[in-house]
This record gives sequence, C-alpha cells and structure tokens, in this order.
Amino acid sequence: MMWIYLFLGIYGLAMTFILLYSFAQANLLWHFFRFKKNEVPEASIFDPTLPKVTVQLPVFNEKYVVQRLIDAVCRLEYPSDKLEIQILDDSTDETSDLIRAALPNYPALPIHHLQREERTGFKAGALKAGLAASSGELLAIFDADFVPDPKFLLKTVPHFTDKEIGMVQSRWGHLNENYSLFTRLQAFALDAHFMVEQMGRNAQHAFINFNGTGGIWRKSCILDAGDWEADTLTEDLDLSYRAQQKGWKFLYRPDVVSPAELPPVMSAIKSQQFRWTKGGAECAVKHLKQVVKGPFPLAVKIHATAHLLNSLLFLAILLVSLSSLPVWWGFYQGLIPAEFFKAAALFLVGFVLIAAVYFFANLQLAGYSRKGFLRYLWELPVFLSVSMGLSVHNGQAVWEGLTGIKSPFIRTPKYNVTGKEKGWFGNAYHLQNVPLTAYVEGVLALFFLLVVGLSVYTGTYEMILFHAMLASGFGMVSLASFRSIGRPASG
Repeated sequence: MMWIYLFLGIYGLAMTFILLYSFAQANLLWHFFRFKKNEVPEASIFDPTLPKVTVQLPVFNEKYVVQRLIDAVCRLEYPSDKLEIQILDDSTDETSDLIRAALPNYPALPIHHLQREERTGFKAGALKAGLAASSGELLAIFDADFVPDPKFLLKTVPHFTDKEIGMVQSRWGHLNENYSLFTRLQAFALDAHFMVEQMGRNAQHAFINFNGTGGIWRKSCILDAGDWEADTLTEDLDLSYRAQQKGWKFLYRPDVVSPAELPPVMSAIKSQQFRWTKGGAECAVKHLKQVVKGPFPLAVKIHATAHLLNSLLFLAILLVSLSSLPVWWGFYQGLIPAEFFKAAALFLVGFVLIAAVYFFANLQLAGYSRKGFLRYLWELPVFLSVSMGLSVHNGQAVWEGLTGIKSPFIRTPKYNVTGKEKGWFGNAYHLQNVPLTAYVEGVLALFFLLVVGLSVYTGTYEMILFHAMLASGFGMVSLASFRSIGRPASG
C-alpha cells in the first residue's frame, strides 16, 4: 500500500512542477499581448555615422549549405567600407575548398577566411578566436544553415545608439517547415518560443537569450561579460545570462526574420535537442543561484528560474509517465480513493495554459486564419505526444547536465532540404547510429499500448487519453529514430 502512495507522491510533485511552469508561461502570454514594438527607423546605407560591423559565420563541415550562406551574407545591405565578414572555418573536409573557391566571386567585400589549427572549445572557441581578430564595434552571427534578411543590419544596428543595448535578437524563420511532419512540429515549438516567450520576457525586461544565431552583439558587451566560454553546450544562453547580470539590455525584434533550415530527420533532431537540453541544464547549475541572489526584481527572478529550469520539464514528464502506471493500477484496485483523482483535475489547468501559449503564438503568425486554426487542432496533440516521446532521450540530457557529466559539442548536420524533391539520404554528415534510448522508447510504446488495451478491457478510462498519447509519442519517436538510419553516406 505504501509503495502506491510513494508513486502518487512522485506523480503529484512532477505534475506540480509542470503546473507552476505553466503559470509562468501564462504570465509570458499576458505580456506577449502587451509587447510594444522595438522597431526603430531603418538606417540608411549612406549614413556616415554607421558603426563598423563584423559578420561572423562559424562553420564546421558544411559543404551542403556554405555556398548559400556566403551568397546570402554578401547580399547584406551595408557600406562595404564598414563591413567585415569572418568565415570561422573549423572544417576538416572539402568545405574549406568550397569557401576558398567562392571568395573570388566577391572581390569588393572584405571577407576573411579564418582557420584554427585545433577546434578547441568548438563553436564558442571559434567565436572567441574570431572576436579577438575582429575590427567591428558590432558583431552579427549567423550559423551555416541561415539565410539572413538583406536588410538585417540596417534594421538592427540603429538600436545600438542606446549605449546600454548589448544584443539584439531576430526571430527565426523556417526554410523547410512543410518538408515533413517533424519539421512542422519543430516550427510549431520554435514559433511559441520566438513569439510568446521571447516577446513576453522582453516586454517586462526579464532575461532573454541570444539564440546562438540571427542576432547582433556589441563587442564591448561580450568582453565585459567575460567573452565566450565553452564549459556548457549552450554557449549562447551562458553568455546571455552573464551579460544581463552585468546590466546590459537585450532587445528582441520579432519583425526581423532570419530564415533557417530545420533538421528533417529524427537523428538530427535528437542531436540538436540533446545539446540544447543538456546545455540548458548546465546553465541552470552555473547561473541560477547567482540570479536568485542578485539585485533583480522578483518577476525577473521568477522568469529566469522558469527559463533556466525549463529543460527539467522532460524529467518531469518522464516521472509523470512512469509513475502514472502504478497510480492507474492503484485506482483500478481501489487502493487510492477517487477523491485523489478528482483533485488531480486541477492539473488540467496547466494543459489549458500551455495550449493557449501555442494557440496564440502560432495563430498570430498565421494571421488567425481558419486554415491556421484547423492546423493547430491536429498539431497540438501530435506535438504534445512527440514531446512526451522525447522525454527519455532529453531526460538523459537533463540528468547529465545537472550532474556535471561532460560530453563533446556535436553539431546538428545540415542537409539543404527545403522541398519535397530533395531528400536526406546519402548525406555525408548524417548520423547513422541509433541511441540506446530508441530501444527504450520502443519498449515503452508497447507497454503503454498494452495499458491502453487493459484500460478498455477493465473500463478504467480515467488515464486512457494520457496513456494513448504516451504510446503514440514513444512509438513515433522510436520508429523515426530507426528509420533515420537511412542509406550509407556517400562521400
């Protein structure tokens, strides 16, 4: 009997964490509606007072997208005498040759192809080395799969007339969101972050984060914050918190869109998710105590806590999922009073709040159209199911981040797939290994499917929807993981 209440306690604590997080999200949604545009008059390319800008392009083995990146960056509208382009090339394959071959096509632009002897510190190390060699007062950063707006600099640079502004972040767009179900679901999640979360935090002057790309920094801000550091897997989030703790202000421009490629296959999605999730947990260990003790308003501390701990949602989901089995059994056997289950209905409030966040984020981008509303109706349950299905993989990442287990920076492969006509088979960078978690996900999918069947057989329907979503989520993630093995990569 006692063990049933132990699992009921775990279930309740994990659901309470999710509920509290949903309250923080609801507050962001409120401030999302109160967000005031951060727009300023666009700069003129003929303005003699424009500061010098260094555009940094960190690249590592990106032969499929590097030409597109260079072409896009060279279309940036800005005086050439006040522009410096750094290609921070750590490549070990033919990418470096492709870069060298492309540079003569742009003789009028100051493009510097910088290569390090050792890839120390990975992306953070490359950015730090580039910073030391840069001549710009401002530094714009774009990852290899991005295609920046030609007017990006003219729209963002004017903000830096305010000497307290340290960074301006743009909104990510998606080059291939309609490529597959999984690219749609990634866009669904990212749009909620870039609409409700970034706008909601910025509206109340809470901590926001540089998203690793599609943003522009003041050089002195980076140096004042201690420069790039490679002790976490999310060097962008780490530097963001160090800079804002120093008093620098960040601005978010949702109207400036920087399109990028979404990972089209589960192995690449998991690689990216693992890095983001583990890095978020590492940053929580590194910064949470300082932020809570710092001289910041209570609302800022609360949102910073929710922000830094949001990766723990996957651990909470995993605990809820596993503990729900003995809880369900306890209700079926009459070992847990029905009043407990009725009280648990309170947790549905959290679901409603989370659903509202995704509703308004995605519907606003869709112009509140009928088509966007109908798409939301099927995307939300599928997204929630897949998020649950990723809880084993991402839960491992969170645990490693919290306990200090180190792992190398594994970048997400880029495929340059933007339409149905192009596939990812044969990509030289494609990750062929299937992680152990894929097998665990498959077993859990079968187990929860069995529980759904037992629920129908016994007439205990209280948790059947939740268990059905878990079965489908774990099943989809596991199956997609095995299917992403693909064909052998061609050189």
